[in-house]
Amino acid sequence: MKIAGLDIGTTGCKCTVFDEGGRELGHAYRDYPVRRGIGGHEIDVNLVMDGVYAVISEMAGEYDDIAGIGVTSFGETFVMTDENGEVLAPAMLYTDPRGASQCARITDMLGREHIAGITGVCPHEMYGIPKMMWRKEHDPEVYGKTKHILQMEDFVVFSLTGNAVIDYSLATRSMAFDITTLSWSTEIFDAAGIDVGLMSRSVPTGSDAGTVKKSVADKTGLSEKCRVIAMCQDQVAAAIGSGAFTSDIAVDGAGTVQCLTPVFDEKPDVSLMMPGKYSIVPYIIPGTYVTYAFTYTGGALIDWASHSLAKHESALAKEQGISVNSCLEQQYADKRKQDNMDPEGPSGMLVLPHFAGAATPYMDTESKGVIVGLTTETSVAEIYRGCMEGVTYEMYLNYRNVAAAGAKIRKLHATGGGARSQTWMQMKADVLGLPIVALNTVDAGTVGCAVMTGIALGVYKDLDDAASHLIETRKTYEPREAYHEKYMEVFERYEKLYDAVRPIIF
Repeated sequence: MKIAGLDIGTTGCKCTVFDEGGRELGHAYRDYPVRRGIGGHEIDVNLVMDGVYAVISEMAGEYDDIAGIGVTSFGETFVMTDENGEVLAPAMLYTDPRGASQCARITDMLGREHIAGITGVCPHEMYGIPKMMWRKEHDPEVYGKTKHILQMEDFVVFSLTGNAVIDYSLATRSMAFDITTLSWSTEIFDAAGIDVGLMSRSVPTGSDAGTVKKSVADKTGLSEKCRVIAMCQDQVAAAIGSGAFTSDIAVDGAGTVQCLTPVFDEKPDVSLMMPGKYSIVPYIIPGTYVTYAFTYTGGALIDWASHSLAKHESALAKEQGISVNSCLEQQYADKRKQDNMDPEGPSGMLVLPHFAGAATPYMDTESKGVIVGLTTETSVAEIYRGCMEGVTYEMYLNYRNVAAAGAKIRKLHATGGGARSQTWMQMKADVLGLPIVALNTVDAGTVGCAVMTGIALGVYKDLDDAASHLIETRKTYEPREAYHEKYMEVFERYEKLYDAVRPIIF
């Protein structure tokens, strides 16, 4: 018996297959285009489904006994379909500017604090309900034909099984889900003028959504007995796949986006979460919640520095048979030694990592990236190092905020491509003052899918059993107090940077 995880991202989807012992056997990936213009940011979900069918078919062709597939996806984006599941309009991404006036209107009607108290999210046009309002007002013919409004997870699940179910975590990204009663908020839907009956049935993360339809089995090569498991938003899947099941462990998602995901033993105080725009999301253990403290440009900023700036270093790294990242890290250490400085000490540069806007605690899409401290002697390696530090300082800022709101983090579990960098992992441990455990898995989202799918199918008896098979640690990085103090001296200047430069950024 094999189990699979299907991870739907904004630019591509991935299907990973595991055996019962938790060993990854293979994976397939397909990308798809996103349209971004001044007026809107959209994705053709029919192309997404083409990618889904392609990766499933590739894996089913190699492994003929896939018993179950867990589905996770990015959030906010919704799909309007007719009764047969035919898509009626392109889906608006969370970055789409449409819905701002509708968000302001419903916030004026119900109150910012009241909406946050119900939904666990601060009102913002990135969420689903304001954009549903926009679609109804600007495209009434489409809305009139709509029989289902689905987010990406439940759209894929519906397409595979014919059953429209959505897990609690993804439902929260609508800004219309009651995180206390774990049901759609009729008050918010009524205020928005959207029919709540169009929404999928909400279920706990890891619920069995049924078997694949015969047409899907014929199309992909899956058995008609293959079960589809409704998982969650991708960051929740990554938390599960990282083994973060208690409040003392948080996830360091060191991917394109840098995301810190702490677990709360109980629903945190909304008034403490709202200033930092931190969402409150139901988690897999009843009564527990997670939040997302994130930076849009985590690994993306590191890639920018290494690919856009380090042309010479890239060629040198290729000659030496090492990665450009390793080359830059070594050059930084060598230059520091030449200057009689600590090779592991902070650069002292200030890099505001808002190269794609600011996420928590600002949620400021107009903020821009800033590099402070350049001289004619500054090397590319030092800029690269400064970018790593900037992302880490932003992570510390978020950590400090969620800790003040009640998070009880004692250590981090790190996943994603950034977890491979020993330099960055040690830097994070030093800055945050917490041990960081780097996991062997880079793709924690599909591992999280495998965890819950395996439990749903009876392969594993519970979370601990699944984790013992699927989650492996690689190395623990312990914080060093002397370096923490050095970084905090720089951080005192860093935390003033946003307020200093934002007024002159247009």
